Amino acid sequence: MKIALINENSQAPKNELIYNTLKKVVEPMGHSVDNYGMYSGTDKEWLTYVQNGILAAVLLNSKAADYVITGCGTGEGAMLALNSFPGVLCGHVVDPSDAYMFAQINDGNAISLPFAKGFGWGGECNLEYIFEKLFGFGSGNGYPPEKRQVERENKKILDGVRAHTLKDLVTCLKGIDPELVKGALGGRHFKELFYASAKDPDIISYVKSVVGE
Repeated sequence: MKIALINENSQAPKNELIYNTLKKVVEPMGHSVDNYGMYSGTDKEWLTYVQNGILAAVLLNSKAADYVITGCGTGEGAMLALNSFPGVLCGHVVDPSDAYMFAQINDGNAISLPFAKGFGWGGECNLEYIFEKLFGFGSGNGYPPEKRQVERENKKILDGVRAHTLKDLVTCLKGIDPELVKGALGGRHFKELFYASAKDPDIISYVKSVVGE
């Protein structure tokens, strides 16, 4: 699995800590991590939590990433932004039990974390345990065990509803302020990471029209 990390401006100084913790946990499991920034609080390539949603949607729908880890001060804004787009199912995760149950019950492809609220002494330990529970036990298995079949059926129902209420991604992006989209895709390493992994030709073509090759 290819996991993408995205940080917005207010919590960008924590990017290195989050990236290193994520790699420590998931690389021994056979996963890889691409760091899309922001890399520091002084980056000229600026991301808001709204742009986190745009970038995450492009990565997931193009198959440049299989999973997105993101967040903001509380985690709420980034979660709402990501869930505004088709092909993205983002959970708000505060602790390891949230991570485990989101993976097993909701079987999403992104989480948003609070990187300021409650992130004090031992914050990196909480991150480590969250990533272990999120990626270490499979997903979509249902929880609790006696509810497995019901939970799997509910997830299929949710996917069906979302398929009818959300437009295709390129249509969505063309209706958004072009400068907002361009900024979301303007990260220092975006092109090298995205073009090396993206698979959807329509999204690749759209991205090239926005930021070039």
